[in-house]
Amino acid sequence: MCKWVIRIVGALYLAALTLLLIGTFGLFGQEQDPLSGVFLIPLGMPWVFWLDGFPETLRPWLAALTPLLNLAILAFLCRQFARRR
Repeated sequence: MCKWVIRIVGALYLAALTLLLIGTFGLFGQEQDPLSGVFLIPLGMPWVFWLDGFPETLRPWLAALTPLLNLAILAFLCRQFARRR
């Protein structure tokens, strides 16, 4: 079950990252949309709220990477629970 949760969160992250890239750069004829990264925020919680101390130019890139931290934590927890069994 744990592996499926990681796969689903990973797929959601890739979909949200794809939407961010399409909306930010206007790929495939889409208009540029500054809110295209809104789907990354729930996937990166609570870490996105701790980005205030970073420079303004780095915040969007760090916000796009915060879901990876949640994926790493999930993978770590899955390994720990698998060892106990």
